[in-house]
Amino acid sequence: MSHWSEICCAIDFSEHSRVAFERAVELAARLGADLTLLHVCAPAFPGAEVVYAASEPSGGVGEGTVQHRLDGWRRDAERALGRNVRVELLTGNPAREIARFGDRGVDLLVVGTRGPTGLGRLLLGSVAERVVRDATCPVLVVHRQPEVEQDARAAAP
Repeated sequence: MSHWSEICCAIDFSEHSRVAFERAVELAARLGADLTLLHVCAPAFPGAEVVYAASEPSGGVGEGTVQHRLDGWRRDAERALGRNVRVELLTGNPAREIARFGDRGVDLLVVGTRGPTGLGRLLLGSVAERVVRDATCPVLVVHRQPEVEQDARAAAP
């Protein structure tokens, strides 16, 4: 295995990305790697591919809640690692922006997926699949564990 010193975990705040997040934190701890958490917001309207990047909390309208959630995940990772974790918040096509972020010197991108899901999977493909196809660095795709899926179904109303 190559030496990975820069790991980026793409998160969308779903249970799938929580599992990927936990794996990314585990790898960063084991390898002594730096960790960046990346969230990509879809543009407010088609064609609005303006990129917003922040390493600190934003006061921007509409980004406060997302930035707050991202900061919460950052704090969780920092507690687990005992060191600083970077966050990046971008706007654009999630798969494209995640793959592009890999060009910034990232050694490994970590993404979550729920795996193939019927007709939607055939028509659109998944973000994870597109990232694997387009990224120039290695991509670790983390699937939810069966017990996590069972727990989620049991908790659903």
